[in-house]
Amino acid sequence: MLRLVLSLVLLDPAAVAEVSQRNIPVPRVLTPHGDRLGYAPVPRPYTGARRLTGVLIGRDPVARRDVMCGGTVLGSRSRSLVLTAAHCLYHQGRPLKHLTFLPGYDQGRPLLGVWPVVRAWVPARWRNRPFSPKLLPYDIGLVGVEGRKRPLEAVTGRGLRPLPTARGTMMRGLELLGYPAGKGYQELQLHRCLGDTVEAVSWGPGLMVTRNCHATAGGSGGPALYGGAVAGVVSSSSPLRDAKGYTVLTRLGGGPFQRMFARADRAMRLRRPG
Repeated sequence: MLRLVLSLVLLDPAAVAEVSQRNIPVPRVLTPHGDRLGYAPVPRPYTGARRLTGVLIGRDPVARRDVMCGGTVLGSRSRSLVLTAAHCLYHQGRPLKHLTFLPGYDQGRPLLGVWPVVRAWVPARWRNRPFSPKLLPYDIGLVGVEGRKRPLEAVTGRGLRPLPTARGTMMRGLELLGYPAGKGYQELQLHRCLGDTVEAVSWGPGLMVTRNCHATAGGSGGPALYGGAVAGVVSSSSPLRDAKGYTVLTRLGGGPFQRMFARADRAMRLRRPG
């Protein structure tokens, strides 16, 4: 069993581990058997996109602590790419070290192995600008992983298809997957939340906001699923003390994400022998 002392990351400076269970008004909870944050445990065994989702662990070399986010396998020619949030790779403006992806993670057990990260990609602005809300529409990162004998998708199954959407696109019935932490979440167990979204900003690729889910620390980087594809990643949330909480999702926009994805896939293909 893998045991780690983790700092659970969400891009919300007010986030704390002690989570109130009174954030989302009951009429807004869409998830069957969802709690007051909108989340419910995912039934086992994990299949489909749930099997492709896991935790991404890295080491902050300055703070000298491990941090954890979510991630999910993307379908690619290299069969080795994982989608997460950019701030899960650049914590407080510095790159994390010793990154590792654990797909199908369940209460301390890496059911589908431990996959070291060999490359990471984030939009350039995440590397050379101080954080501001203007960065949120670009809060997307990719990592490439390698196993000893087989590519990642040979173990997890085919990765998810990216679903780019244009700014202003509203989506109904998204499913968010992640590993919430705090009071009421005693173990790192996969949870889901159903939510409808509206547009949040008018610049860049745009952002989606759902008021049906209130992501806690640990939820960053988890996928937002729609029709068997991934439309975005969990980026941030309102402060957990907010009585009407919401979650911000970075959409997979057009050009910036597609160019980063193409670069990452090509780089990982070139690493494969033969």
